[in-house]
Amino acid sequence: MQKIPDASAVAAWRKSSYSESNAGGCIEVSDGYPDGVPVRDSKDPHGPAIVFESAAWSSFVAAVKGGGFVGAVT
Repeated sequence: MQKIPDASAVAAWRKSSYSESNAGGCIEVSDGYPDGVPVRDSKDPHGPAIVFESAAWSSFVAAVKGGGFVGAVT
């Protein structure tokens, strides 16, 4: 799995629509990254990001939307 040591180096981030609205548990993703989908903790914008393969990220998002993670979506 690829990591980006300083996630602020990636140009554009957006907050996940499944993150909590009270900013307690937020992740951000970046679209258009050539090697996959970077994901970071929104509370640590200069910290690391993990880059998931695009197919793996798509499978994860589909599972979340489909209720595959009990308690993940309220």
